[in-house]
Amino acid sequence: MMDVGFAIRPTEEPMGFAYGPGVFGPEVENRRLDAIRRSLRDPDCAGPDPVYAIAMDVGREEDRPAMLARNLLFGVVTYARGRLGEEPVRSQGHVHAVSPSCGASTPEVYEIWSGRAVILMQEKDGDDPGRCFAVEAGPGQVVVVPPGWAHATISADPAQPLTFGAWCVRDFGFDYRGVRAHGGLAWFPLLEADGSLRWLHNDAYAPAPLTRKGPESYASTLDIAPGVPIYTQFVRDPDRFLFVARPQLRAAAWERFLP
Repeated sequence: MMDVGFAIRPTEEPMGFAYGPGVFGPEVENRRLDAIRRSLRDPDCAGPDPVYAIAMDVGREEDRPAMLARNLLFGVVTYARGRLGEEPVRSQGHVHAVSPSCGASTPEVYEIWSGRAVILMQEKDGDDPGRCFAVEAGPGQVVVVPPGWAHATISADPAQPLTFGAWCVRDFGFDYRGVRAHGGLAWFPLLEADGSLRWLHNDAYAPAPLTRKGPESYASTLDIAPGVPIYTQFVRDPDRFLFVARPQLRAAAWERFLP
């Protein structure tokens, strides 16, 4: 796995994380297959169970006061190998709920650590999903989900686990209502025999094209430095990701945002 800026590594048996010296973190929360069935194309499919493990609020003990002062936390997730029927292993999809601390839905800054990821996102979770993107990313690449967008994270390679870290607001919340009402997001990822992804429109939504792309550079819009672990960027400049907890600081960046 790439150098992520602090001593942590994913484990497979049991699925979760091992924390190194001087690193804090909770017991992982396992997301079971039954919890995400309502957003799968085939809710009755077989697959790994648990599907993924998540630990919210990890980092170096010495950095905890700076995180608390800025209402930020660092979350980590690792996915199981395999597939969910015809689909890859993935999350169910949600919108970030309005956080009481800032009165707004908040963004999230993802960094892929190992495996191959696709962040599937759409502007809205209503009948008209707006613009839809499938952003493909590998180790060391960063993807930003803007405030209010519905999104899910997909493991694009069934042969290996996907692991990533992310900066989030501390008083985070997930709103699943719109996604579940439509039986998932506006596009379903399907695995072909050769391991590639094919995309199938979810007819519960109005027609909307899907743009497949790589991550943008966020250096000019959000001051995220390329090629430097996002945890390390926080250590060097604790205010670098303050926009995650206070999205109004970057209001201009969210207008017609290109992920």
